[in-house]
Amino acid sequence: MSKRDLKKYLTDLDNNQLEEQIIELYDKFPAVKTYYDFVFNPRENSLLKESKIKISNEYFPVQTTAKKKRPKLRRSVAQKYIKHFIVLGVDPFLIGDIMLYAIEIAQTYSSDHIIKQELFFKSMLNSFEQAVSFMIANGILDEFKTRLLNISTEAIRQNWYTKENFLAIIERFDY
Repeated sequence: MSKRDLKKYLTDLDNNQLEEQIIELYDKFPAVKTYYDFVFNPRENSLLKESKIKISNEYFPVQTTAKKKRPKLRRSVAQKYIKHFIVLGVDPFLIGDIMLYAIEIAQTYSSDHIIKQELFFKSMLNSFEQAVSFMIANGILDEFKTRLLNISTEAIRQNWYTKENFLAIIERFDY
């Protein structure tokens, strides 16, 4: 069904039928429930806080038992939250914040631990490129310039093998 056909179908329904359809969608599909829950009670700051805790647990897991938990270092956890925030329409400043936080927490971890997997550094570079692109697209790059510069400087300080790429990205928007 095309969008035009859907609009035609919806204009043929009366208010009660529309209400019934929306309530049925709300009950049947978790994504619709999540969307409406967010629309009517955004709680953006608590969502941000919750996502930061989950992301930091990827690098610094909370020890709940005598058994020591190992960090998983999964970039996908942060990406899932970022995508979810974009779909919900969360404020771009908060999305930019979580994008940079994910890289910063990874750098905090790598400053104390030796990481041998090249994929880790490549994925952090991808995250950095995506963050810069997102910030340019939303016109918020200037507000995050200091943090972006700090991330690039830290990649150089830690001698990440992708450090030149971080520097090249910074040089592109620095002028």
